[in-house]
Amino acid sequence: MKKIVSWIALAVSITMMVLAACIASRGEQLEATAWSLVPPVVAICLALLTKEVYSSLFVGIVIGAILGSGGSFTKTVDNVVSVGLIEAIRSTAGIFLFLVILGTIVALINYSGGSAAFGRWAEKNIRSRIGAQLATFFLGILIFIDDYFNCLTVGSVMLPVTDKHRVSRAKLSYLIDATAAPICMIAPISSWAAAVAQYSKGTGMSGLGLFIRAIPYNFYSLLTLTFVLLLILMKSDFGPMAKHESNAILHGDLYSNEERVEEKEDKFNHNGRVIDLLLPILCLIGVSIFALIYVGGFFGEDPEYAGHFVKAFANTDATVALPWGALLVLIVVIGYLISRKLITFQGAMDCLPKGFCAMVPAILILTMATSLKNITNGLLGSARYVGGLMEGSAGSLAYFLPAVIFLVACFLAFATGTSWGTFGILIPIVCQLFQADNEMLYVTMSACLAGAVCGDHCSPISDTTIMSSAGAKCMHITHVSTQLPYALTVAMVSFLCYIEAGMLQWLSPSMPAAAFAGICLATGVGLIVVILSVPKLLKKKKTNV
Repeated sequence: MKKIVSWIALAVSITMMVLAACIASRGEQLEATAWSLVPPVVAICLALLTKEVYSSLFVGIVIGAILGSGGSFTKTVDNVVSVGLIEAIRSTAGIFLFLVILGTIVALINYSGGSAAFGRWAEKNIRSRIGAQLATFFLGILIFIDDYFNCLTVGSVMLPVTDKHRVSRAKLSYLIDATAAPICMIAPISSWAAAVAQYSKGTGMSGLGLFIRAIPYNFYSLLTLTFVLLLILMKSDFGPMAKHESNAILHGDLYSNEERVEEKEDKFNHNGRVIDLLLPILCLIGVSIFALIYVGGFFGEDPEYAGHFVKAFANTDATVALPWGALLVLIVVIGYLISRKLITFQGAMDCLPKGFCAMVPAILILTMATSLKNITNGLLGSARYVGGLMEGSAGSLAYFLPAVIFLVACFLAFATGTSWGTFGILIPIVCQLFQADNEMLYVTMSACLAGAVCGDHCSPISDTTIMSSAGAKCMHITHVSTQLPYALTVAMVSFLCYIEAGMLQWLSPSMPAAAFAGICLATGVGLIVVILSVPKLLKKKKTNV
């Protein structure tokens, strides 16, 4: 069966490349047209079909490069290498550095015995599968500064605990992913809030103020967190995840497939304590906040940002601040562990290549996914195409606009694999649709942000999705296929909530904002409870039969 799938995938890849070459050679204008969406769609379909992400992404990159080449072979190669891969490495070098440093810190903590000590503590204090999942959920909530930081930190800390209580790697990946971006999207002090504020410049409104006013209407983020909590408490797994969880519980199989991330049992110091795990993490959180406002100009001379915490945070660049902070913490952690005699200087240096090697798969996928984004967005203008479609039809949509924008943002973020890119194209459009004193502005803005998170959450080429599977040491495609039904369920409920929000605003425009958001959220929570009750009822009925 696998050979047949591989041959089908090869045939599809060659056919699409030939078709792209034929279209490009005709010399027609392909930028910001429907053809701009073909490369990511092909890459996503191939990845889901073959469960092989590297080749699928590369095929998408090549197809995009051909479409943007005008039929020239040399231009195609130049697009793949320069526009795609080299630019991807250049633009994400800061994140690569952050990943390597974070991987090294994790290796140091493991080697020093901090993780093992936490495992012993967890063994005494976390005594159930529900407890292990709840601990993962709440740790994800607490680390709200940045989604990359969240994914890798939560994964490294909770992996031994969830393994002990037979929580499948697919479930751990979902718990990480479902708390990372959603919590960043509703936390005013986060790199995501800063990005939204940055994209809101030029709209004549306070970016951070706009973000905060939109939080109560960010139904996908709020309902995703609710969904995760209820899913854990009600034990109502369904879809592919149910198989993974069943195998983990009954047979101790944390993977449920033949392919798995290889793990070696590393030596560690048995004198490590829980503080040796917590102190580096707390230090990383504190220094990261300091680095974010430093890079944002809090300590600079520009009077607009100097001494203004919120403005400096909105002006920051997380790709610079996070590795800046992580490097300082790495030096502190090495000094601390050596002073505690838990590790030698030579042992600390040995952890450097280990940290890099642990992150190689994530870096490789991130490089190729970013390359695909660069080609589809920068070269072919896919975001401008989708944004133009929405802007052209916005006037006739009236109170259904939040629901429509939610779907557009979902599709755009899913196809391009980037929430931030979706913000960049849609936020200026949304800000032109309503006046600042109209509550629909904040509902529509939240729909844009929620849809971007949803599409990013579902997309196999999303960096957050990649980081979540890396943090849980789960096969990337396994994570995508198991979390997709959950994400789509919350997306469907959120879509209905945005329809309800538009109708309520139409029927009762004078309704207080708190009541307005509360009614819609209550509806969403009620729908989620009903949906999660169905698997339990079906299981109970099957057992009785």
